[in-house]
This record gives sequence, structure tokens and C-alpha cells, in this order.
Amino acid sequence: MLSLPNLLTLSRIFAVPILVALLWHPGWLGYALAFLIYCIAGITDYFDGYLARAQGTVSKLGIFLDPIADKIMVAATVVMLVSTEQVIGGHPVIAGWHVIAALIILLREIAVSGLREFLAQLSVSIPVSRLAKWKTTFQMVSLGALILAGALPGQPWVHLLGLGCLWLAAVLTLLTGWDYLRVGLRHMD
Repeated sequence: MLSLPNLLTLSRIFAVPILVALLWHPGWLGYALAFLIYCIAGITDYFDGYLARAQGTVSKLGIFLDPIADKIMVAATVVMLVSTEQVIGGHPVIAGWHVIAALIILLREIAVSGLREFLAQLSVSIPVSRLAKWKTTFQMVSLGALILAGALPGQPWVHLLGLGCLWLAAVLTLLTGWDYLRVGLRHMD
């Protein structure tokens, strides 16, 4: 049950409080360390699934925990970046209209989780689409860039890259969320 892939997944969950603590009142060093932890968590996200499939150790625990670990990491990071001020300028990392993109991502995660739970009771699974994988890629790059921007306050392009990817992720989030909802509606009375 506690195979290497499951331990990697659990490590992502245990990394969230450390990430939150580093982003609580960060200076450039806090942002740099948070970026490092965020990158390590992203790498474990890739390897836990890869190793589970390669070793033939895909488990119910891993299937249950992996999406939870992803959602906890994304939600905690988004909330901290909305509430945490930049090193230079004193504005939140995600502010103004950009908060809408962050909300779209958070709300879709909650809605799709509920939909998947409902469909699981009907023994219906929704495979992850290629578009959803792109959504996840833009989401991860976005949040990583926004954290890194705090460590590199003299490089505003990093922050702009993060915000651009955040909006791309939000658009893909709407598209993939609609796809999941369409499939789910077919199974509702």
C-alpha cells in the first residue's frame, strides 16, 4: 500500500504546509525556497504516476490520493498568491482582474471533483483528455512562474509570463470543465 509512487504522492501533500509557510510573509528567499519546493512537488507528480504504471503498482490509494494532492497544492498556491504581496510594489502576486482567472481554476477543480465523485457512484469514469493535460501544464507553469517572480523582482517578464499562463489555463479550464459537465449530464436523470 505504501509503495514509492504513493509515498511520492504523500510527499506532495506534506509539502503544502511548508509551501504555505514560505509564502506567508516571503522575502525573495522565501519565494526562492517556495519555488524549489513547488518544482520538486511538480516532479513528484510526474514520477508517482509514471512509476506506478511502470512498476505495475497502481493502487486504489494512489488513484484516490493523486488528484487530491494536485488540488490541494494548486488551491493552496493560488490562495497564497492572491493574498501574498510582491517583494517590490506591495501588490498581491495575483490581483485585479487576474483573480478571476484564479477563481475559474479553483471553482472548476471543485466542480469536477464533485462530478467525478457522482459519476464514480455510477461506475462511470471520465478519462483525462489531452486538452486537460495542457490545462494542467499551463496551470503548473503559471503558478511556478508567479512564485519565481517573487524571487526575481527585477525581472517583471517572469510575472507577466505567469499571468499569461494563468489566463491560458483559465480558458482551458473552462473548455475542459464544459467537456466534463457534458459527459456528466448524460448520466443524470
